[in-house]
Amino acid sequence: MAKILVDHAGSMFTVTELAKMLGHSGGAVGNACDTLVCRGEAERAGSNPRMYRATSQTAAAAQATAVSAPGPSQPAPVPRSRPTPQPATAAPPPGGRPQPITRPNGQQYHPRALAQLPDVEALRRLREAGVAVLLYGPPGTGKTSLIEAAFPDLITVAGDGDTTVGDLIGEYTQDASGGYEFVYGPLVTAMQEGRALLLDDATLISPKVLAALYPAMDGRRQIQVKAHKGEAITATDGFYVIAGHNPGVHGAVLTEALASRFSVQIQVGSDYDLAASLKINRTAVRVARHLATGQQAGEVGWAPQLRELIAFQKIADVLGTEAAFANLVGVAPLEDRDVVAEIVTKALGRPVTALALGRQL
Repeated sequence: MAKILVDHAGSMFTVTELAKMLGHSGGAVGNACDTLVCRGEAERAGSNPRMYRATSQTAAAAQATAVSAPGPSQPAPVPRSRPTPQPATAAPPPGGRPQPITRPNGQQYHPRALAQLPDVEALRRLREAGVAVLLYGPPGTGKTSLIEAAFPDLITVAGDGDTTVGDLIGEYTQDASGGYEFVYGPLVTAMQEGRALLLDDATLISPKVLAALYPAMDGRRQIQVKAHKGEAITATDGFYVIAGHNPGVHGAVLTEALASRFSVQIQVGSDYDLAASLKINRTAVRVARHLATGQQAGEVGWAPQLRELIAFQKIADVLGTEAAFANLVGVAPLEDRDVVAEIVTKALGRPVTALALGRQL
């Protein structure tokens, strides 16, 4: 793939075009392209459709691939539906650190370490191997951000107690003429297009609803759409399910049936070193670390995560640091607010209470 980009430097290719040239599936080629982007060995130039082009590092990647390519006297291997995963000892990206990845909302994701790999690459390799992953941890720690960065072809289902089977598989919807047509849901779309499907807050979805998903995740990779004439849908290459779980959220239940289908379960916590590198107020980061330590020891039930710290800095830039600390106290759960206020007060050396309106001006 890198060789194609190098040979046509300056040109952009869609995943579909590359897949046809290589003889691989679109899902596999899309994952390989994003791995090259993560390493700085290719550049993503569009999102609808995804398009890729060479960078200054692509030639080195193409040359490394050519070393193991068959010689003139050797028969070319039969194309496989999935590219061979890179070894775990792959050379680090230029500069020793992976490049930030731009998410669909325009924000950048900074990869973290996972099994001696950048986390985005580790997830992509697990997808290639067909190993389902469950990410768990408090809200705001970056679970969804990581998944969006790893899989640009992602389809997301925001789970809650009201999620129905129809929300996953599809249902009849009235059309402009007054009739009804069956509209496929995100699960069927992901299966047919070979895309990744995120079940966000999966443990808030009723186990009876999730049961409709399980046949697509096992060896059958097929579901039956009973509401649409019993139609059988078989997953195409590239289809993948990943889920997020917030253990502390009221109503979240990780059933044995759900847990058993996710062979890899990864704990996700806030990266306070990243918060510091993002130039978030040092005292705020120190307070968050202190509270996180107390949370692990059972002394307090809440600690600011990366999401709250990013919000803290935005508030500080607009309203000032004093207001940002007052708001940090105010967003703490009521049962933990006194403890948070005490720790913030000690850190600043002056009393801090929850942000509130003052007297009339």
